[in-house]
Amino acid sequence: MSFIDNGISHLGKVIRTGYIQWELASKDGFFQRLDARIKVLFLVFFIIIVSLKREIVPEIGIAFFIFVLAVLSRLNLFSFYKKVLSLGFIFGFLIALPAAFNVITKGEIILPLLHLSKSYDFWIYHVPQTIGITREGISGVIMLTLRVVNSISLSFLILYTTSFSDIIRAFRILKVPDAVLMIITLTYKYIFIFAKTVEDMHLAKKSRMTGGISNTEARRWIAGRIAFMFKKTQQRCEEVFKAMLGRGFSDTIKLYGFRKMNNLDRAAGFSLFFVGVLFLCI
Repeated sequence: MSFIDNGISHLGKVIRTGYIQWELASKDGFFQRLDARIKVLFLVFFIIIVSLKREIVPEIGIAFFIFVLAVLSRLNLFSFYKKVLSLGFIFGFLIALPAAFNVITKGEIILPLLHLSKSYDFWIYHVPQTIGITREGISGVIMLTLRVVNSISLSFLILYTTSFSDIIRAFRILKVPDAVLMIITLTYKYIFIFAKTVEDMHLAKKSRMTGGISNTEARRWIAGRIAFMFKKTQQRCEEVFKAMLGRGFSDTIKLYGFRKMNNLDRAAGFSLFFVGVLFLCI
């Protein structure tokens, strides 16, 4: 059951990561001291800027600016950029890599890779005699990768410096419907309940074993646990809904605890907006 052990260890990391996020949000850093509404507006504004920019230099400038904010927020840069770069490599570089070849993006070939005897035409596709990486194609790959990395960095910066409850409160200024906020909140909380339940089931199974089991038995046990979790999820949803009704639940969410913005929030909000406008003008 070694592959099951690996899966359970990943579930344990999910639980620990959720609580680490709260710990990082309580650090005395620059972004941790700002009002959550400022940070949510900053996230939306800069995501739009990252999507609008069509040149590499401004994207590099935004990446450096995010790095400075992460340093000022006293985050663990190694852990932070390990996640950012790994996700950026998968969802940015690898997905966009085929566009670097002249089969997809025509242009000046800077790195020939394959020479065919002649060119070929398949329906609407043209395969040139020389296949390689073009200057225009690699520029597009770098541009898309930087966009993905910057977007992930911005999202993680907000998640690592803001508690979940504050983020939900801040979403109200964006006029997010109450039903959506309810779904996000319940889903977020159920992730930890689900992970902890699966981990407990695995530990209970492991404690009753005196030796190893075959792959067939392991697959049978996993299939049975999936069916059990499905039934348990339905039962838990009904119990939660009845408990909410018993406590006077209505279809409107009332959020309290908004603190009054201070001078630091106003100054930081104006400064971040000013920097964003500068990036738009570059």
